Amino acid sequence: MNRWVGLFCWVVLAGCGTASAQSPAVETSNPARSPNIVIILADDMGYSDIGCFGGEVRTPELDALAAGGLRFTSFYNAGRCCPTRASLLTGLYPHQAGVGHMVQSRGKPGYIGRLNDRCVTIAEVLRGAGYHTAMVGKWHVTPFDYESEKASDPDTWPLQRGFDRFTGSLAGGGNYYDPKGWMVDNDFVRPGEGFYYTDAVGDAAVRYIKEAPGDKPVFVYAAFTSPHWPLHALEEDIKKYEGVYEAGWDAIREARYKRMIEMGIIDGKWGLSERDDRVKPWDEVGDEKAWRARQMATYAAMIDRMDQNIGRIVQSLKDAGRYENTLIFFLADNGGCEEDRRMPGSERFARAGQDISRWGNRADVMPGGPDSFQSYAIPWANASNTPFRWYKSEVHEGGIATPLIVHWPSAIPADMHGQRVRQPGHLIDLMATCVAASGAPYPATYKDRQVQPMEGVSLIPTFTGKTLDRDNPIYFEHEGNQAIRDGKWKLVKLRNKAWELYDLDADRSELNNLADAQPERVEAMTKQWQAWAERANVVPRP
Repeated sequence: MNRWVGLFCWVVLAGCGTASAQSPAVETSNPARSPNIVIILADDMGYSDIGCFGGEVRTPELDALAAGGLRFTSFYNAGRCCPTRASLLTGLYPHQAGVGHMVQSRGKPGYIGRLNDRCVTIAEVLRGAGYHTAMVGKWHVTPFDYESEKASDPDTWPLQRGFDRFTGSLAGGGNYYDPKGWMVDNDFVRPGEGFYYTDAVGDAAVRYIKEAPGDKPVFVYAAFTSPHWPLHALEEDIKKYEGVYEAGWDAIREARYKRMIEMGIIDGKWGLSERDDRVKPWDEVGDEKAWRARQMATYAAMIDRMDQNIGRIVQSLKDAGRYENTLIFFLADNGGCEEDRRMPGSERFARAGQDISRWGNRADVMPGGPDSFQSYAIPWANASNTPFRWYKSEVHEGGIATPLIVHWPSAIPADMHGQRVRQPGHLIDLMATCVAASGAPYPATYKDRQVQPMEGVSLIPTFTGKTLDRDNPIYFEHEGNQAIRDGKWKLVKLRNKAWELYDLDADRSELNNLADAQPERVEAMTKQWQAWAERANVVPRP
């Protein structure tokens, strides 16, 4: 059989390979040549920032992947850095993997602050099936002390969780020019002159693809810190956005909203949420306009540089003859970040003796260089999440909706290229998709330990326009923010506030709360959420 025809037939058949929370993964067929798999994760990036999702940020490499692949417009993360990474890596809800909050233990099984021993990572599963595995960038699923620059629990570092190679940081954030906790494999090293985090991630990914044994498929997990604060970008990239953001956040939100409708990313009947009431209209910003515009220009430059390095990764796959049979995912770990970096509060990221007198969000310092340490805060996060409400950490759409691009030349037929997939999906589905695509068995035990069944379903049916076989709702919890999505219905609440109910087909912007009109549905979905919480080790705000 012709290889192309064979792969296409396999994709159709493999679409039935799903796994529920109550049963082990079904067996799947392994194609004649297992695909390479690359997962690329952005950090603190809003739903509408990149070009192919309506943003004005220049992302030609991502746009090209979207044009030759699929855009998932209703895909979800876990709302914050650590929980998302735990869920992505394991195919479980974050609490089941031990990282229901951040990387500090809270003394409960769902909140131990590191990957537990009842989960397996995608790298562990794929390496067992003969893959060469490499991780580059931000790990952030194990404790790390910024003061001592030391980390405990080495059993939860990348090389001990299935990766053959690792270059990156265990820490969750820091200086792009001189980050703490930088590692090569299991060794901590101090970055040298000319270091820039985003380029270093690209360099390592390219190197590991080039060095991979030719007789093995490759799995690469590239976790950029871009565009997580601090706003650190190279001046040559910032200059590309001079004049772009002087129009202000109101105009940017309106322009994005219009483009997103025209592109089919969102439905025209979904309203544009109101500007956050903590944010001034742009016309009232006054003397801070130049500084505020520079903040967003720097943020855009950080995404721009990430996109350039994604292009380098794609080119390295081509150079190695792997590109046609590589399954690529791109997504973000949470929505736009509203955090306002002030001083004090950022000292833990500084080196001993470092001058931090210009750090913090202050209008007399233009961000970008190593002597600054700023965030773009609520006003621009509100624009990044167009058209949605709320931000990173919340589980309204602004906190958990992510763009997802999936690209696989050998398996996504040409008539599907550029299509938008509107069926809801979640991080838990990436493990199931990798298992189905690779034919790797998902273990019931690993290193003599019982392993929890994966929670997600394979996305492969969507590659040929089919419907996902999802039996269970999708669930969320972070810091007491709670949600459940079941089909078009979403029940969601802010911490100790009342439940809100939305019909996302009619109102994905979550502007028309139907909770009072449908109390029976609220009660039924609340019980579903509570049953899941008990099963998944969820303790809101432990």
